[in-house]
Amino acid sequence: MTEATSPTPFSIRCEILSDLWLNYKTDTGFTDFIQYNDLGLPLAYSLVEEIVEATPIATKFVDETFELLLAGLDLDDSGFESLDEILGLAEQNK
Repeated sequence: MTEATSPTPFSIRCEILSDLWLNYKTDTGFTDFIQYNDLGLPLAYSLVEEIVEATPIATKFVDETFELLLAGLDLDDSGFESLDEILGLAEQNK
């Protein structure tokens, strides 16, 4: 799914992934995800903080990381606004 077809805007995807990286990087439930996405997560943070500018390849990394997050939680992109919303929905679906 690309930015053009994703219900969750790219800027929100970055905020969600940045929040995950900052607040859950030591959470054992996310260990494998954090390790596997060792580029996409800090890149999303860097984009949110305007440390770097978005490029096509940066966008691709962030999009893939976001899609892996949703796949790992068995969720479809329905236009999320926050990490809390994603985690709450994942908990409801258990």
